[in-house]
Amino acid sequence: MKRRTAFKALGLATLAPGLFSCERSKFKLRYVLNSAMFGEMSLGDILPEIKKVGAESIDIWRKVHGNQREQITEMSDEACKALLKKHDAKISMSTCYPLGPTGLQEEMVWLQQYGGKIIVAGSGKYPDSEPSGAAAREQVKKMLEVLKPHVAKAEETGITIALENHVGQCLHHPDSLRYFVEFNKSSNLGIAFAPHHLHEWESDIPQLIRNLGDANIPFMYFQEHSAGIFEKKPKEIEMQQLPGFGGGLDYRLIVSALRDIKYTGLVEIFMHPVPRGVPILPTIPEITAAINKSRDYVEECLAETA
Repeated sequence: MKRRTAFKALGLATLAPGLFSCERSKFKLRYVLNSAMFGEMSLGDILPEIKKVGAESIDIWRKVHGNQREQITEMSDEACKALLKKHDAKISMSTCYPLGPTGLQEEMVWLQQYGGKIIVAGSGKYPDSEPSGAAAREQVKKMLEVLKPHVAKAEETGITIALENHVGQCLHHPDSLRYFVEFNKSSNLGIAFAPHHLHEWESDIPQLIRNLGDANIPFMYFQEHSAGIFEKKPKEIEMQQLPGFGGGLDYRLIVSALRDIKYTGLVEIFMHPVPRGVPILPTIPEITAAINKSRDYVEECLAETA
């Protein structure tokens, strides 16, 4: 009996690495298309590009980065729903920086009617920007206290508030993200994880992803820092924000960390043009080609790390 048990255990141990490898190879990323990549182009012209870039849905932005949210208000929700049906498209996200983290309740109700699940905003200042150490601990706790009624509304509507780790705000320093993991108790509140705002701590990014885990990252930008992110630079420098365009961030480390946490959230290939509100490139086919070039690079990284 002991010999049979031992052989059985040995057989399972031999199979385990193969099973683990198979599970890793099945991991896939869920892409969403950012409407602001097209500046203020018509939503009706953007929607056909969702499937062309391998995305499952669209993230609707508003001024100053785009104006697709304003376009929907102007055309009416009924007309927007007809447009989505025409193109077999869906809205999964609304990005709402102008509203701030405490101004999202009406937007939650609006997004709910579309079956959307994520609203992105900044985290604000409580009272200082970019706290670290003990200050980060206290400010994250204060932020979560302020957000309680808004998180309650998110839980009621089935929406997740994703707060970006944006420069100049409460959730910027890695310490603040670590304390967020410690103190956040709601599955309807998470981080819109932005590597480009962590370029000072680039080597920490993969471990921060693991620390946050799948439960705390409903959404992630595939964007990196570039000298052209805030200042007008030659287009090739500006484009370095996109994965695979020579920016230098090794996405093999990024996707390995996402694979390790069995990431189920959405990812978005994104960059900021200068000035804001213009398309990243002159035409829709050029924009789509650039996004696909980035996605191909990310998928190559994914294949290499399976």
